[in-house]
Amino acid sequence: MSIMKENLQRFFNNIKKWWKQGVIQRASRITYDVVWNVVLFIAIICIIGGVFVGGIGLGYFASLVHDEPLRSEASMAEDIYNYSETSSIYFSNDIYLGDIRSDLYREEVELENISPTLIKAVIATEDEYFNVHNGVVPKAILRAMSQEFLNASVQTGGSTLTQQLIKNQILTDEVSFDRKAKEILLAMRLEHFFTKDEIMEAYLNIIPYGRNSSGRNIAGIQTASKGIFGVDAAELNLPQAAYLAGLPQGPSTYTPFTAAGELKPEEELQPGINRMKTVLNRMYEMKYISKEELEEAAAYDIAGDFIDAIPSSTDQYPYITYEVEKRTQAIIQELLMEEDGVTEEDLREDEDLRAEYAQRAEKELRDGGYQIHTTISKEIYDKMQEVAENYSDYGYSRTVVKTNSEGEEYEVTEPIQTGAIMIENSSGRIISFVGGRGFDEEHQVNFATETKRPIGSTIKPLLDYAPAMEAGIIQPGTPIADYPRTFAGGYAPGNYGGGYYGIVSARTALANSYNIPAVDTYMKIIHNDPAAEYLEKMGITSLTPSDHQIPSLAIGGMDHGISVEENVNAFSTFGNNGKFADAYMIDKITNADGEVIYEHETEPVEVFSPQTTYLTIDMMRDVIHNGTATYVNSLLQNSNVDWAGKTGTSQDYKDAWFVASNPNITFGTWIGYETPAPINHSYHLSYSQRNIKLWAELINASAQVDPVLVTPETPFERPDGIVERSYCAVSGKLPSDLCNEVGLVKTDLFDARYVPTETDNSLTRGRRLILTSDDNGSSFSNGNGIMFNPDWMRENGYDSMSDFSMLYPRTERDKWLKIGIPASMSSSANNDGN
Repeated sequence: MSIMKENLQRFFNNIKKWWKQGVIQRASRITYDVVWNVVLFIAIICIIGGVFVGGIGLGYFASLVHDEPLRSEASMAEDIYNYSETSSIYFSNDIYLGDIRSDLYREEVELENISPTLIKAVIATEDEYFNVHNGVVPKAILRAMSQEFLNASVQTGGSTLTQQLIKNQILTDEVSFDRKAKEILLAMRLEHFFTKDEIMEAYLNIIPYGRNSSGRNIAGIQTASKGIFGVDAAELNLPQAAYLAGLPQGPSTYTPFTAAGELKPEEELQPGINRMKTVLNRMYEMKYISKEELEEAAAYDIAGDFIDAIPSSTDQYPYITYEVEKRTQAIIQELLMEEDGVTEEDLREDEDLRAEYAQRAEKELRDGGYQIHTTISKEIYDKMQEVAENYSDYGYSRTVVKTNSEGEEYEVTEPIQTGAIMIENSSGRIISFVGGRGFDEEHQVNFATETKRPIGSTIKPLLDYAPAMEAGIIQPGTPIADYPRTFAGGYAPGNYGGGYYGIVSARTALANSYNIPAVDTYMKIIHNDPAAEYLEKMGITSLTPSDHQIPSLAIGGMDHGISVEENVNAFSTFGNNGKFADAYMIDKITNADGEVIYEHETEPVEVFSPQTTYLTIDMMRDVIHNGTATYVNSLLQNSNVDWAGKTGTSQDYKDAWFVASNPNITFGTWIGYETPAPINHSYHLSYSQRNIKLWAELINASAQVDPVLVTPETPFERPDGIVERSYCAVSGKLPSDLCNEVGLVKTDLFDARYVPTETDNSLTRGRRLILTSDDNGSSFSNGNGIMFNPDWMRENGYDSMSDFSMLYPRTERDKWLKIGIPASMSSSANNDGN
C-alpha cells in the first residue's frame, strides 16, 4: 500500500514540474492545431463532396426530367380531371335503371359530399403529412430509396397522395427512376396550382376500390360507398370509412366481393378487416379518434354492412341496356361527326373513318359519364316482362339442326319467340317493349327492335287501302271481286285457308284479310303512284329494291321483312291523325357536368289526310268487331276502348302478327321461331289466337299500371269531311232502282271529296242464267229478270271468268242470287261451277 502511495506522489510531482516548465501547454497547442486542421480539412472535403454529389444528383435528376414539358395550370387540370366516369341509364321520370357496361365503374362526387371521417382515414393511412407538405416528403423518398437499394423485405413507399394522383392521371405505373423523378417534379407543380381540397377530391375520385356487389371493377369513393355498403360517401360511419380507406393498397385482396358479385368466404374477408383495424390504429396515433372510438370501431361487425349482391343492368334489364347502348352510341357518333364537320357520305366512302368514329363514340359512351334518359316506363316494362315470361300459350318448341363454323352439326331446341312494342302515337315515344323470351348473351337478339320478318297482312292498311283511299281510288264500301286471277308477272295469290268470297266491299276484304282484293287495290295504285313511298314516309326503311317491284308486297311478301318496331311505328300514323312521329327511346342525354347535349324533338311527317286516316281506322275497327281479330274481344278487361287493328300471317304460317291502335297508343306483337318455320301446329288455340291472347294479356297488364294512357275512354275523333252515303254494293255507285229492288243498297262512310256521283250501271234486265245451289253444288238455269250488265262485266274484266259463280259472295246469298248472268255469256256460266 505504501509503495503505491509513493508512486502516485511522484506522478503528481512530475505533472506540477512539467506545468511550471510549460511542457504541457506547448503539447496541447500542437495537438489542438493538428486536430483542428484535420477537422477543417474533412469538413472542406465533405462540403466539396456534397456539392459534387449534389451537383451530380441534380444533374441526374435534370437528365431524368429533361423531356418533361413545363405544364400549365390548365394543362394539368385537364389531365387531373380526365378520368373515365360511368354513364348511367334512366327509365322515364328519372328512375335509375343501371349503368352502361364498362371495364371500370366510377361515379364522381364533390369533396363536400364525402365524409370528413373518410378523409381523415385516408390521410392517416396514405399520407400523414398531406396537409403540410408541398407535394413530396423528402425523408419518405430517401427511406424508400434506401429500401430499394438495400432490397429490403419491407418497403413502405414514399409517394404522397399528390404523387399518386400524378402517377394515375398523368404518368404510368412504370417502375423506374425516370418516372419517379417526373412524378416528384409534377407533384410539386400540382401543389403550386391546386388547393389541398382540390387534390383530395381528385384523388378520391380516381383511386380503385376493387369490386362492388355486382362483381364489377370500381373506382372512386362514391362508387365504392354505394357498391359495398349501399350508402353515399357522405354517410359513411367510422368503421366503413376505415375499411374503404384501406382498400386501395390491395383492391383485389381486400375487396369483399368476387367477380360474380358474391360475398367472399369469411376467411377471405379477414385480410380486409385486418387492414381496417390498421387504419383505425393509425387514426388513433394521429389523434383523429379517441381510444374509446378505436376499440368500438375495431369490434364493429363490418361484414354485416356489406350489401347483398345486386344484379347489374345487363343482368336485370339486358334488352333495354343493349338497346340503349346501341342507340346512344349512334347519337354520340352523330354529335362527334357534326362537331368535326364529317358527313355520312364521308363515312360511306371511307370505312376506316367509319370505324374510327364508331370507336370514338363507343369510348365516349362507356367512359363519358353521361346520364341517358329513356322513354321506357319502368312499371309497364316490368309488367310486360312478367306476362311474357309466364305466358303459357306460345305453342310448342322445335328441334333445329345447325352447323357450326367447323362444319359440325348440332341440335338446338328453339321455343316460339316473341317481340312486342308499345308506342305513343302523338310523339313516337317508345313506352315499353318485349325483346324476347330470355336474353341470350351470345348473340343478343332483340326480337322487338332488330329481327326482321315478313309482316303478312298487317301491311294491307299501310300499303294498299289507305294509299288507295288517299288517291280516291277506293272508299270503304268500294266493291272488289275476290276470285282466282293472275296479276302482273304471273303472280296468282290465294287466300289463307283457301276459298274465294266473290264481290265484297273493301271494308269486308280488310276485316277478313282477303288477299286478292288487297293485291288488286295495290296494283291500281302503283300505275300512277309508287305506294311503297308511303311506307318510307312511315319509317319503314328495311325494304329491299326487289320488294318495291313485286306484287306480293301488297300482302306482306318481302325478301327479309321489317322489325316489330317499324311495323308498329308505321301503324301509329293512323293513331296520330295521319301524321308519322318517328319512334324514339332516348329522350335526353346530359354530360358529366349536367349539360344537355341531346334532346329528342318530335317532327311529325304528314302521310295521310285526316279523312283517309279516319276511314282506315274505321275499317280496322271491323277487324276487331267482326273480322280476323274478334277473339280479342273476349280477352280484354276493358271492352270500352276504341281499338282499330290488323292481324297478319306470313308465307307458310311462319309468323303471326297483331297490331292495333287506340287514340293514345299503338301496340303490336309478333310470334315465330327464330329460325323461320311454320307455327300452325295442332294446339288448342290457333297460331293467330295464341298471338292475340298474348297481345291482350300484355295490354291488360299495362292498363293496370297506367289506364289513362293505355286504355283511354275517348274514341277516335271523326274529322270534318267524312259523310255517310248510300251506294250499290255491286258497283259502288249511287243506287239504281234495280239495285234497290234486289236489296243491295248499302250505307257507309266516305271522304266527302270522293262520294259516288254516277248511278249504278251494273244491273239490267234481260234473258239470264240463274245460279242455284243445293247439296250437290251450284248450277245455272235459264230465265228472265235482273242480271249483271254485260257491258259492266266486260269493263271490269269479269267476262273472261271461267266460273261466274265466284262473283257471288258467301253472305247475303238470297239477295245476290236474284241477279243472273247474261245468257250471252252462257258458255262460261255453264261450266261446272262447283
